[in-house]
Amino acid sequence: MLDTGLLLVVILASLSVMLLVSLWQQKIRGRLPPGPTPLPFIGNYLQLNTKDVYSSITQLSERYGPVFTIHLGPRRVVVLYGYDAVKEALVDQAEEFSGRGEQATYNTLFKGYGVAFSSGERAKQLRRLSIATLRDFGVGKRGVEERILEEAGYLIKMLQGTCGAPIDPTIYLSKTVSNVISSIVFGERFDYEDTEFLSLLQMMGQMNRFAASPTGQLYDMFHSVMKYLPGPQQQIIKVTQKLEDFMIEKVRQNHSTLDPNSPRNFIDSFLIRMQEEKNGNSEFHMKNLVMTTLSLFFAGSETVSSTLRYGFLLLMKHPDVEAKVHEEIEQVIGRNRQPQYEDHMKMPYTQAVINEIQRFSNLAPLGIPRRIIKNTTFRGFFLPKGTDVFPILGSLMTDPKFFPSPKDFDPQNFLDDKGQLKKNAAFLPFSTAWSPKASLTASHS
Repeated sequence: MLDTGLLLVVILASLSVMLLVSLWQQKIRGRLPPGPTPLPFIGNYLQLNTKDVYSSITQLSERYGPVFTIHLGPRRVVVLYGYDAVKEALVDQAEEFSGRGEQATYNTLFKGYGVAFSSGERAKQLRRLSIATLRDFGVGKRGVEERILEEAGYLIKMLQGTCGAPIDPTIYLSKTVSNVISSIVFGERFDYEDTEFLSLLQMMGQMNRFAASPTGQLYDMFHSVMKYLPGPQQQIIKVTQKLEDFMIEKVRQNHSTLDPNSPRNFIDSFLIRMQEEKNGNSEFHMKNLVMTTLSLFFAGSETVSSTLRYGFLLLMKHPDVEAKVHEEIEQVIGRNRQPQYEDHMKMPYTQAVINEIQRFSNLAPLGIPRRIIKNTTFRGFFLPKGTDVFPILGSLMTDPKFFPSPKDFDPQNFLDDKGQLKKNAAFLPFSTAWSPKASLTASHS
């Protein structure tokens, strides 16, 4: 009898708390952008298709406009849909929207550390060092050309070894692309049959697939509860620990042979900076090194290999486009030499095709979540500090104001009347890297 009474008290207390939270949310909602009414705890879960959250958000934008509020479980999110709304927030009010929002699958691993998933001063310092160091090792310059050509050669040999048999190119492309970033981060490439390398790629792929799955979407909404429940998320939690352990071991190996006067790779450069700044407030410490290295490995592997995969598929579907690319390659490069970095300046059609592949494939339609770092007024609405924001990149790259037929694959989106490459302000395939002092430009994460 006592147990039954205690259970009744717990149930009543829980319902009372949920009711109070709901009433408080309704009070706040009077000053927030409009949106569907959330239910206690589950929020707007019933209005979302977890198999295609982007389409659900697109449908909600048609009803509530370019700025609206949704609740992903108990988590409140302000959605920015369309070029104008995203630009106003991330350019005109860049400081207010500069925090990093929550992504439960990746936060389980990164926990606010590293260059990709940190905020505030930590993010600024890590980004500054990462960009400078990557440039020192040739990223964005001709210096990385040799690394790419070397890996392209290994890829060709691997494909020739299949003797024309049907293959899934996923793992082939993943190995090649990951080895380019590996040579910069670790100072060495992996053999394609290296079991450690294959395990690393498998774990990263497992995390990315989970994050995009319906179960991953549920985990993103209800991770505070699901992290204690049985299910696929428990395997992902184990994977995140293995990834961290792998990177810790790589850092340890570098540290044991470090020469402060001759950095061999990104890890060495970070370790040297750690030695230079040993004060207790420095952001250059072991946790940030491990997580920044993992961030670079993720960013330099999955997005590029996925884009290549989509690119091959689209060229197969559009043989007329493929023929024009081949024609330009023949004219500029020919068959008697390898391509060089400078060649892309003479190949506007090929560049336009690459841009259109990125636009059409729309690999990161929801964008990277942001967070309001202080109470903010935006378009007449009040956004409390700590509110997560989704700048929907997919809405930019399907905007008919910038792309007349957004559902069609058309390289002309990036060519002017003279057949020369032109910029398109709404082209942001991977990230929002805009500066308040500059015009809108595209950038890869």
